[in-house]
Amino acid sequence: MLREIGVAVRMVIVTLWLQSAGLAALILWIRRALASDLHRLGPFRSAVLVVRLTAAVLVLHGVLILFWASCYRRLCFSSWESALYFSASSYATAGYGDIVLPSNWRMLGPLESIIGVLMCGISVSVLFATVAQLVNRDARTSH
Repeated sequence: MLREIGVAVRMVIVTLWLQSAGLAALILWIRRALASDLHRLGPFRSAVLVVRLTAAVLVLHGVLILFWASCYRRLCFSSWESALYFSASSYATAGYGDIVLPSNWRMLGPLESIIGVLMCGISVSVLFATVAQLVNRDARTSH
């Protein structure tokens, strides 16, 4: 049981660092994009910026799912297909139940679901802050 807890704690810590590093890079990119293009960002360019940011956030979440899948592959499953499927369905909180973890690792699924919800919430806050900045910029420039 101690091994499983230790592995779970390490997985959570690595997930938090990956998410934090990824979002820090995206925030830096967004700040630069907003600072350099502030006067040139019309509705179309603003939409392109939001689409690019959203795509980058999806890639970041894909990296997190892949990280968890690699742990599942090493610890629980003999195939990458099962590991990726289980990780994606757990991260997205769908948890279909058609593939299950061995009993000694079964708490990793709900833990990944909790982490997935939290990481998605953090990502949404960055998307929201970016859109709010764009809306506020448009409000300032229109007056």
